[in-house]
Amino acid sequence: MATRLVQINMKARDDSALGGFWAQVLGWGVSSEGPGVTNLEPEGFVYPDPVAVCIDLIVSPEPKTVKNRVHVDLATTSKAHQAQVVARLKDLGATAAEVGQGDVPWTVLADPEGNEFCVLDPRPLYQDTGPIAAVVVDCADPRAMARFWSEATDWTLHEVTDQGARLRSAEGVGPYLEFVRTPDVKSGWNRVHLDVRPYPGDDLEAEAVRLRSLGATPIDLGKDVPWRVLADPEGNEFCLLTPS
Repeated sequence: MATRLVQINMKARDDSALGGFWAQVLGWGVSSEGPGVTNLEPEGFVYPDPVAVCIDLIVSPEPKTVKNRVHVDLATTSKAHQAQVVARLKDLGATAAEVGQGDVPWTVLADPEGNEFCVLDPRPLYQDTGPIAAVVVDCADPRAMARFWSEATDWTLHEVTDQGARLRSAEGVGPYLEFVRTPDVKSGWNRVHLDVRPYPGDDLEAEAVRLRSLGATPIDLGKDVPWRVLADPEGNEFCLLTPS
């Protein structure tokens, strides 16, 4: 049994407007499964496929108050391309963001609702990932997080140190999942979180039990939903969706 990282869940005050921004950023298509939900995925994409981690934007009235612990890094192919991407995204409504990054070769921006993301300098590692180079999670212990997430999913561990860890889908396609050591302490619910899904034919409850045995803890939303909400060993919420 295993799960797959299938999408990023992002809360939004205006899911349609923010979804439109990210669709232009990534060059992806926009759809909606219902009011207050905007779904983004590549044109012609057949869900789920590890070639991309999709984005679901869910309407929420709660304001963003702290730096997100989950963000995306965008890939570029050259310094000129990086500069072009940054300029284009600012024209779309992105703004420069300060997260204590100092003098670094990448550019930190925020989307129109303040969600931080990075436009990376060109790196060979990310030349075949698609527009999203990596989904990045702040953490205190990259080794422990890599151990949990590599066992929770079928993603392959590519690199792990005390400062960071990197995983990628078992097929070796799509973006990386990275854990970066940071001094920040988690505060409140994550505005951006990961969604994982079991394979067709697997049992949702059995998979939830397996994840708890690895160190996940269940979260009771106080309402009946078809998925399960859990937290990883550092308290980051994630959703275990129904098999598909």
